[in-house]
Amino acid sequence: MIERTPEQHAEKMKKKQAAHDKIMATKTQEKGLLIVHTGKGKGKTTAALGMVVRSIGHGRKVGVVQFVKGAMTTGEKAVFDAFPDQVEFKPMGEGFTWNTQDRTRDIALAREAWDEVKRMIADPSYDMVLADELNIVLRYDYLPLEEVLEAVTARAPMKHVVITGRNAPDGLIEAADLVTEMTLVKHPFRSGVKAQAGIEF
Repeated sequence: MIERTPEQHAEKMKKKQAAHDKIMATKTQEKGLLIVHTGKGKGKTTAALGMVVRSIGHGRKVGVVQFVKGAMTTGEKAVFDAFPDQVEFKPMGEGFTWNTQDRTRDIALAREAWDEVKRMIADPSYDMVLADELNIVLRYDYLPLEEVLEAVTARAPMKHVVITGRNAPDGLIEAADLVTEMTLVKHPFRSGVKAQAGIEF
């Protein structure tokens, strides 16, 4: 490590600040984003729900539809229920397809949940719409990707849409403005630790 005097450090930070300010001066556009959280690592829904919380803090209205989840009570539902004027929170799943073992019912539930997402996207009162675990639905071909892409690309110019779940299809990744892939490095589940309140749900 290079030792710097306080004066050298201040000079270096001054140059970094000038470079940063120059870059920031070019970022003038504001628009609604299509955001995708995917990958095998934990945190896709958690990060998306963090954006919901931020939106609440800014006085904005958010619609949340959960495609797979709904079979268990979650901490986020209890929180969002405290903001009924700002968040419509709809868990509409019955668990993962290996739990339900009924493809016909899974497809019907996916369609009902997607209809809610489309309604929220079309409703100008919503500033953000979160379609949680939609990528899983797309992976199993419960909904056509083309229909999803049509709806998200036709959204209002300032509306944000967030989509989570493993295995995001290439077409969705290509259409998105922001894509984050969560990488699994280590997970307690592999050491025999079960899902816990406040961490997984």
